[in-house]
Amino acid sequence: MKKQTKIQMVVTIGIILNVVGAFIAMTFSIPFYMDSIGTILIAGLLGPKYAMLTGVLGSITSGFTFDMYSFYYAPVQLLTGFFAGILYHTPWLKGKRMPIGSLLVGIPTSIMSAIITAYVFGGLTAGSSSAFVFLFHNLGLQLVVSIFIVQIITDYTDKLFAVYFTRLIIERGHLMEKWGITWKDTATLQTKSKEKSFF
Repeated sequence: MKKQTKIQMVVTIGIILNVVGAFIAMTFSIPFYMDSIGTILIAGLLGPKYAMLTGVLGSITSGFTFDMYSFYYAPVQLLTGFFAGILYHTPWLKGKRMPIGSLLVGIPTSIMSAIITAYVFGGLTAGSSSAFVFLFHNLGLQLVVSIFIVQIITDYTDKLFAVYFTRLIIERGHLMEKWGITWKDTATLQTKSKEKSFF
């Protein structure tokens, strides 16, 4: 199978996982998002560039199909794809370091999510986490602080689950051997005579 075809197939699967995960979370009011499973899976298999592409396309697809709020959170997927794509290929998303590495992915996305939620939607979105935002706010915390606290908790839970789940899939299914491409090689294709642009 050609490398370009392999990449397209894997990215498509990642987009589907993001959309299906987000739909399940919204339908069953799960208090975290499940919309970055595909992004993080692609981060592990193909690296940051394709993880970012997967995340954005997943957000757009979800926005067109069932969740208009998803459009506005595409920048969050960019950050998720970038940081997960870098950290997935370091020890920080493995073994005992996984909780810390997941936090390193979750903090930037939490900040971006909090900004979007506070200043675009005033704290109210389709997610079930909005109820916790208003609970903290009614207890006396400022709205932005309430949003940030909830985002940290939900994003961290979301990323930790996604990292653990995708690493389990990759390792148990031997997906790296079957579908993975060293992420530095996704931009160029090495040949015996010269290195040429893959696209």
